[in-house]
Amino acid sequence: MKRILAFTVVCLFSLGLIAASHAGLFAQDAKAMQVLEEMIEAMGGRATLMAAKDMTATGTMEMPSMGMEGSATLYTMKGDRFRMDIEIMGMSITSAFDGEAGWMINPQTGAVEDLPGEQLEDMKRQAIGDSAYLEPEKYGIVYTSKGQEKLEDKDCDVLLMTYADGYEVTLYIDSKTHLLYKTVAIAPNPMTGVEGEVESISTDYKKIDGMMVAHTMTNYTDGEEFMIITLDEVKFNTGLDEALFKKE
Repeated sequence: MKRILAFTVVCLFSLGLIAASHAGLFAQDAKAMQVLEEMIEAMGGRATLMAAKDMTATGTMEMPSMGMEGSATLYTMKGDRFRMDIEIMGMSITSAFDGEAGWMINPQTGAVEDLPGEQLEDMKRQAIGDSAYLEPEKYGIVYTSKGQEKLEDKDCDVLLMTYADGYEVTLYIDSKTHLLYKTVAIAPNPMTGVEGEVESISTDYKKIDGMMVAHTMTNYTDGEEFMIITLDEVKFNTGLDEALFKKE
């Protein structure tokens, strides 16, 4: 179950990018900056997006191959804060990062535990949120244009996002709509723990408070469908309390 939790965090990375798009830009090359600028405009425009201080998203998660369904609530807040609450198979799973420390509630014991190494690093990256665009130099993040690639019927601009520790995420941005379509990263397989390719495809964009948000994320591990996340409701600027992210 802990592996599934870690995988879910990676899969929600694309939603983090959507929520993070309300920030400034720093890029390794001019082409990457241009593509990111076009994406920000497509998401609703810089002024509208920068006004989003926090986000709450609720929805369902389905793992068809395992016959499992559950619900999830995601909270993000500027200042590197992230929390995810999952209800699945009669268990409640909470994981969070408060800007400094990461923690989770063990679904087997109910005990509050510090996140272990790899899960903590995943959570830190997720929690960066808008700072990934606003202050990439602070985190040593570099964006590099990798040209264009055709995915099914879509022509996509391809950007490589590289963190200071060398972790890489490839972004595929629809050249027509300028909206994020797919992310690709390397993460442990949720069942075996062996590292493999994780893809997340974002579709069903809807405008919320002037911002375009993907409401369906279909996730694949090593080419096989593993998880479908469907958002029922997304709210911005609800005035989240910092205490929500603190270790319980």
